[in-house]
Amino acid sequence: MTTRYEWRGDFDNAALNSLHAEGFGHSPDTTDWRTRLRRHSLGWVCAWENSALIGFVNVAWDGGAHAFILDTVVAPHRRSEGIGAAMIETAAQGAHAAKCHWLHVDFEEHLRSFYFDACGFKATAAGLIAL
Repeated sequence: MTTRYEWRGDFDNAALNSLHAEGFGHSPDTTDWRTRLRRHSLGWVCAWENSALIGFVNVAWDGGAHAFILDTVVAPHRRSEGIGAAMIETAAQGAHAAKCHWLHVDFEEHLRSFYFDACGFKATAAGLIAL
């Protein structure tokens, strides 16, 4: 199957809410992703198989040199096929084209191999305050 990747691709809110719910294991909601992303994001990547949305990653930013990976999700039936890594690569290209110098990500421990080995992120000192 051919997978197509789009930087700032057009999508349907219902399709993204369904993918997000399936990928993160919660009930579908009615988030207005289109409005949220246009207001807060540098860009996003959609992964498509024909007309089906099978992957998504959000790239937030500080308006300058720093971009941030959020909400990386691949449909469970298409995981471990390189789709997530290809979306991160597309996101990095989009952030670079926007003149960002850094692409950040934070993640749960079970995703360490994905982000470090498959995507090429490097460990760095960071801090976090739970709110």
